[in-house]
Amino acid sequence: MNLAELGYVAGWRLVRALPGPVAATIFRVGADRAHRAGGAGTARLAANLRRVVGPDLPEAELDELVRQGLRSYARYWLEAFRLPSRSHEQLLAGFRLVHGHDLLAADVAAGRGAVVALPHAGNWDAAGAWVAAQGWPITTVAERLRPEAVYERFLAFRRGLGMEILPTHGGERPPLEILVERLGAGHVVPLLADRDLSARGVEVTFFGGRTRMPAGPALLALRTGAPLYVATMWYEPDAPCASIEGPLELPDPDSGPLDQRARLLTQRIADGLAAGIARHPEDWHMLQRMWLDQDGPGNPSSRPRRESRPPAAPGPV
Repeated sequence: MNLAELGYVAGWRLVRALPGPVAATIFRVGADRAHRAGGAGTARLAANLRRVVGPDLPEAELDELVRQGLRSYARYWLEAFRLPSRSHEQLLAGFRLVHGHDLLAADVAAGRGAVVALPHAGNWDAAGAWVAAQGWPITTVAERLRPEAVYERFLAFRRGLGMEILPTHGGERPPLEILVERLGAGHVVPLLADRDLSARGVEVTFFGGRTRMPAGPALLALRTGAPLYVATMWYEPDAPCASIEGPLELPDPDSGPLDQRARLLTQRIADGLAAGIARHPEDWHMLQRMWLDQDGPGNPSSRPRRESRPPAAPGPV
């Protein structure tokens, strides 16, 4: 077992054994230390949040926003480590979908499924576990990370919460093909959509700058006709929360070729994500390079680095 795997295993075992208030204090102190240390991840978060809040926010207020952002990020990890010990009732009570429950329930019941574009914000693992606890089938994809043993442990973690997880590559079939089938069977398909990991994504305008976002959510909606929603995710003191907006209007099939319609729809997703992030910037956990013109520690290369979060759901492209 290597150090990375050992660290994750220790997190899952030890954090669950600690009393909740003790664990929360430890993670909050760790976040504050990271803030004071001011490493590369903290610098990137500050640069990203500056794009969100604009140039007029005083530096002291931005610094406090970064501190709250790191605390929110630490809270995500704490909750992720403790999720496997939660009962079915606790999973249902531990997350709130403020708006959109009836929409998703109707989509699942009608057998048309739903695509939900998510930001790297709040707690999407708690959201996925809540969907599964509702009795709704849920399928998503996860980036295949190294070491493989860590990737396999995260697969087991999410599958244990009731989610079907597909690898972004290396599976028996392309994930997009399988997701099309799952939507036809009425599955909820949540996909992280605010950052492209492939360097082949769709270029969009986001908070006034150019970035790339994955084409997967748009392509799935265009190919299947399934409703496409954009989620806002944030934390309240007592629970992670979300709200979904939509379904987004799909471009008319006669309006242009598929790639052109996918670009238009991905821009609509970007606009929806930006609106939600602007409402809750402290809960946007984006510690990686985001914009194509970023300099300094937020722009180490033309290709995005691997996620520092657990393997997530970047969306097939």
